Amino acid sequence: MTMGWHMVLEFTPSLVGCMISAGNHSFELIRQSAECVLNLPTLDMLDAVVGIGNCSGRDKDKFAGFNLDVQAADHIRAPLLTACHANFECRLADDRMVKDYNLFIFEIVKAHVAPQPKHPRTLHYTGDGVFVVAGKTVSRRSDFRPELLGNGR
Repeated sequence: MTMGWHMVLEFTPSLVGCMISAGNHSFELIRQSAECVLNLPTLDMLDAVVGIGNCSGRDKDKFAGFNLDVQAADHIRAPLLTACHANFECRLADDRMVKDYNLFIFEIVKAHVAPQPKHPRTLHYTGDGVFVVAGKTVSRRSDFRPELLGNGR
């Protein structure tokens, strides 16, 4: 499943909120397993990302259909996509908002991030078939009070 609606909720523990439509095949799989992997794809995966988002796992084996290579996760049963720049192993931390808002709150229990490239061209969906590709980084860290930076970093 591809997903475009997510948000960081907390740093310690690492919590992420994800809105997943009840009509998606992944919705029930996550409800049953209480886990998932959030993958961060790069620009070279664009065709696969669009294809995956335009079909259902109810009807098609997406791993085989899109030639996705996987490896076992360290802490959960769901696999990691090896072509992605990052994979986040997640366990369901709170499901109180699922019924009313389809909002799952996951705790990231393990992060896998490729060491290179330092600034990957990751894909970020903005809606209506449009993506933003990460590129130039602009840092203004020196202008922030240290306590406003994540965990005082």
